[in-house]
Order: sequence, then C-alpha cells, then structure tokens
Amino acid sequence: MLFQTAGIEVAIWIPPLVAFVISFFTSMGGISGAFLLLPFQVSFLGYTNPSVSATNQLFNIVAIPSGVYHYWKEGRMVWPLTWVVVAGTLPGVFLGAILRVRYLPDPKNFKLFAAALLLYIGLKMLDDLVRKHSNNKNTIEARFQEMALKHRQMTAQGTPKRTALPTVKVTHFNLKRLGYTFYGERFDVSLWGIFALSLIVGIVGGVYGIGGGSIIAPFFVTFFGLPVYTVAGAALMGTFVTSIAGVAFYQALAPFYPNVSVAPDYLLGILFGIGGMAGMYLGARCQKFVPAKTIKWMLTLIIIATAAKYAAAFLAS
Repeated sequence: MLFQTAGIEVAIWIPPLVAFVISFFTSMGGISGAFLLLPFQVSFLGYTNPSVSATNQLFNIVAIPSGVYHYWKEGRMVWPLTWVVVAGTLPGVFLGAILRVRYLPDPKNFKLFAAALLLYIGLKMLDDLVRKHSNNKNTIEARFQEMALKHRQMTAQGTPKRTALPTVKVTHFNLKRLGYTFYGERFDVSLWGIFALSLIVGIVGGVYGIGGGSIIAPFFVTFFGLPVYTVAGAALMGTFVTSIAGVAFYQALAPFYPNVSVAPDYLLGILFGIGGMAGMYLGARCQKFVPAKTIKWMLTLIIIATAAKYAAAFLAS
C-alpha cells in the first residue's frame, strides 16, 4: 500500500503488527513505544521526512488512552505528577518541533541526534541498574509484584481476595513539593525539579517526534527514585496530551514549509496507533506481574541497541 505523505510503500498489516509488539513491552515502563517506532520508520521503511515526527506523535494520540485507562482503573495514576509533566513538556514540544524542521531536516544529522539521545538514556539506566545489582526482594516494587501474582493466582482458583492491590494516595501537592504514598511507603519530590526535567524532555521529545513524556519515565525512576509502577500512567498521559499539541503544531507549520513534508501521514499514524492501542492495554494489564528490574533491563537493552543502530547508520552515510 502506498502512503503518499510518507512517500513509502508497505503492506497494510505491518504497521499495526510492529506497533503492537513494541507497545506491549515499552508500555510496562511508561514509554509509549514511539521512540522505537521512529527508527523503524526511518531505517526499515525509509520514511525520513520531518513529517515522520508528526506521524509518530499521531500514533501516541491513538494508542495511549487504552494504557492510561487501565492504570487509572487500578488506582496507579499520580494525577498531580501528570499535570506537572504536561505543564513542562508542552512548551518544550513546541520548541522541539521548530528545531526539528529548521535545523534537523537532514536525515543524517537527525540520526546523530537520535543516537546521542538514546545512548545517554540507555547508559544512565544501565548505570542505575548496575549500582543496584544487589538482591531487591524487599523493595516496594518487588513486594507489589509478588502481591499482584498472588491476586492473579486467587482469581484463577476462584479464591476470594482478602485485600485489594495497593493504590496511589497523594499526600501533598503545592508550589514546592509533591508527595504520595504507595504500598505503605512515602515519596516526596521537588515540584520545580519535575517541571525543569519535563521542559528539557519536552524539547527533546518534540525534536525526536515522540511526544513530551515518552522518555520521562526512566528519568523519574533514575533521578527521583520513584517506583516504575506509579510513574508509568503519568508518563503516558503526559505523552498523550503533548502529542496532541505536537501534531497540531506540525500541521500549523506545514504551510510555511511548502517544499518539506511536515504534516503527519494520517493513515500511517492511525494504523500504527491501532496496533499500539492493543499493545498498550495488554502491556498495562501485564505490568504488575513482571518484576520491575526485568522491565528496566528490557528497556535499557532496547534503548542502547537502537542507539547503536542509529550511530552505525550515521557513520555509514
């Protein structure tokens, strides 16, 4: 099938299938999967126009609500964290979109930028995992996952559950600090620290075309020490809101760059989104049964491998 805006031809079943597989795994870590769909489009489909960034964000709009819904249903949405992420990433996404169109339209330069970005994130996550290589059976994430497995076993056996799974409870939210409890433990972070990080990530996400919050979850886990089971929903919701703004902004920029493909390929983005919708919903359902450390290792290896591929493509071009 020919996708005119993207300028590529691909079988209609490939985009949703690829998006499903990617989103199933990445949504467990609070990442939409857009950051891996972009290299797939650039390297495998040959979609190198700036509009690939907008198409990627369109994928987020279609795919993310299913995952957010499940995290909300289970009481693991930290809404104040979500709104701070949105407030910080929205202006960043606008700036990133301008930088992408004006300064990084060349696929070669964009591959270098993407490789550097992904490599930094991957190495930071790897360092964090290596530092915490000791037994983590007593961590909050390990205890929550163990409890979730017991609940699933009770459900399969038809045994009544004595206790419900832990939910997030916000304790305070003001102009300085944000705090909440989860599984009996308290978490307290700087509001302005979250905002500053969100702004920086928003700019990067706007350039890369993955939405403002797509890569923020690993930073929450690494820099702020927040459990991955509580940040995944907030990160995805932030990505959803900022992706709407990102697509609208790219569409608005299109008339000013008539010789460059800037607006998204709507059909391709929707096809990716349909697969991502199913993948994210199943990923959100399965997350609580997968050890947090396994999720982090999986994301780390995927990110580093993708960065290496981009770097190799840059050197070869």
